[in-house]
Formats: sequence, C-alpha cells, structure tokens
Amino acid sequence: MLAFRFAVALAFAFVPLCARAQSPAPPAWSTHWTPLFDGRDLHNWTNTDFVASGKITVSSNEIHLAAGGIMTGINWTNGPLPKSNYEISLDAMKTDGSDFFCGLTFPVGDSFCSLILGGWGGTTVGLSSLDDLDASENETTKSISFDSGHWYHVQVAVTPAKITAWLDNKKIIEAPIAGRKVSLRPGPIEFSVPLGLATYQTGAAYRNIQLRLLNP
Repeated sequence: MLAFRFAVALAFAFVPLCARAQSPAPPAWSTHWTPLFDGRDLHNWTNTDFVASGKITVSSNEIHLAAGGIMTGINWTNGPLPKSNYEISLDAMKTDGSDFFCGLTFPVGDSFCSLILGGWGGTTVGLSSLDDLDASENETTKSISFDSGHWYHVQVAVTPAKITAWLDNKKIIEAPIAGRKVSLRPGPIEFSVPLGLATYQTGAAYRNIQLRLLNP
C-alpha cells in the first residue's frame, strides 16, 4: 500500500513539470498587435538550419545575430500563421557586415516571400521573388543606404491584392500580386519558412516583433 501511495504522489508531482516543459499555446490572432517575441528567450523560435551560421543570443529585449559564414537566422515554430490580410512589424538594426541585415520571410497565400533590406553589397531593397525575379531584379528593387547601429522600423502588410512595405513609416514597396507568382528565391532562405528573420554575412539585432490581422 505504501508503494502504491508513493507511486501516485510521484505521478501527481510530475504533472506540473510536464506541463511547464510543453510549448506555449499558439497565439490567438486578432486585429490588435500580438507580440511574437517576449524579450526573454526564443521559445517561439528556433535557430534556422543554415550552414556555418553565427551565434544567436537574447539580451535587453533584443535578439542578436552574429555574422555567419554565409547566413544566420531564426524562424517561427509556434503554430500556424495567417496567410493573408495581416501585418508584421519589427525594429531591425545592422550591427556589422556589408550585406542584408533583415531578410524577413513571411506567408503569402499558399506560398512565401522575403523582404530584403541591404542585400547585394549593402543597399539593395526589394521582394524575393515576384514572377521568379528576386529583390535585385523586379519592380520593387530600390537602393537605400543603411547605417550600422541604427534601429529601423519595418512593416509589411499582405492582402490578396498586394504586398506593401514601410521603412520608418515611409512606404517603400507596393507590389500588386493578384495573378502573379509569389515565391522564395531558391536556396537557403527556404529554411526560413513559415516566418523568419535572416542575415547574410552580417550581424543584426531585432526587437518588438509583432503581428496583427487586417480587416479584409
């Protein structure tokens, strides 16, 4: 009898430990901003499986990515995401390096797309890819200079009709997508799905990552 009672007590004592070890519940998306990063750790994210990636750390409510041999990144792990009629915002900063410090990959319907900030030597901005043309080749291509150590506010909105992007509250991209092929540039960035942030041989920091639904 004592052995039985001990076994029962041990089982009940173990339940809270198991509950704490489980992943948090996926967010309930709404038209209010939902934080995707709690400022303490990466429990909603994982290190993206890039070859020779740099170290990733969390401190002072910021995610820091050290420059890797090629790419370094994180991608979302905590449940399904909206496919359209939503908006993502974050702050991004280049800490060192000379290529893109923000490769934001996000869902677009049944596919995905990336907003690239600072690619192809540090200044190229655009979407990868539209009709198989990447951020350096399609109508969204722009040249913008980015300063290291400066926080940039980034916003992306996805609807069935278009992808819109803002940098420091200034619209920089408004790309019609109805009837077009939206996809990722073939290569390592494909590991960033369903939602990811990545750099190319560049160090970066991110904070205030959040998502909200848009009224259709």
